[in-house]
Amino acid sequence: MSTIRSKTGVREMMKEFRAEHASTGEIAFLLQDWEDAYNVGGMFRVADGCGAKELVMTGRTPYPPNPMIGVTSLGHHRRIPFRYIERHEEAALKLKEEGWSLVAVEIAEGAQSFLEYEYPQKTCLVLGNEANGVYGSVMKHRDGAVYIPMLGKGRSLNVHVAAAIVGFHVRLRG
Repeated sequence: MSTIRSKTGVREMMKEFRAEHASTGEIAFLLQDWEDAYNVGGMFRVADGCGAKELVMTGRTPYPPNPMIGVTSLGHHRRIPFRYIERHEEAALKLKEEGWSLVAVEIAEGAQSFLEYEYPQKTCLVLGNEANGVYGSVMKHRDGAVYIPMLGKGRSLNVHVAAAIVGFHVRLRG
């Protein structure tokens, strides 16, 4: 087996994959009060990779044209629609008004394993602050919560890594 080295070969492989694994659901991400622009840049890559409709940033979350985002997004910040809403709760309510179901990626009471949760057709994954998680003002508007079972001794992952794991699962669940 050899590595595909041409851009055309990679494009064809991805085109076939998308045709075979077409999802009928939609996904968006709410980034609540993130502090690290590098995490946001990585999140643009995750959003593009799993075909997200948009990113919504709140509070202190950096957003383009922050130059640090461009460094880690590798240009993906120009492909994915995004918007900034200062107040966290306002963003949650606006997304619900637009028909999104809010699913917090959070170790919280009543949370289910991300592998077992039944995701709605229009799912917005809510990812909280790197240190403090999803705030209560947003949690009270959630439709569900999921966590990633950890097999090692740590209890959490980098926030955009967690978003990638759950986001791809949502998109590929069929």
